[in-house]
Amino acid sequence: MFCPKCRRIMKSENGKFVCRNPDCKHEEVKDGKPVCFTTCGKEREMTVIDGNAPTLPRTRIECPKCGHQEAFWVLRQTRAADEPETKIYRCVSCGHSWREY
Repeated sequence: MFCPKCRRIMKSENGKFVCRNPDCKHEEVKDGKPVCFTTCGKEREMTVIDGNAPTLPRTRIECPKCGHQEAFWVLRQTRAADEPETKIYRCVSCGHSWREY
């Protein structure tokens, strides 16, 4: 988020946005509602997400450690570009990670 007064980037701190400019020190309360900010003259909307809510996609797959049937997943290119990507899973229940090549 950008400061509405001095246009510098604000940082998230203790439930509010605080301007990084030491001369400005503008603060805005972070309430989880969409926040409007300006980039290159266009207004865009950004939703502020608090807490540990993962935003990764989920799939139904058995965890090899605890047997739970749901995991987060992400694709990563871990080998050469001409090789297929690696799917990395993390169990929703126990947090165990494993790979599928």
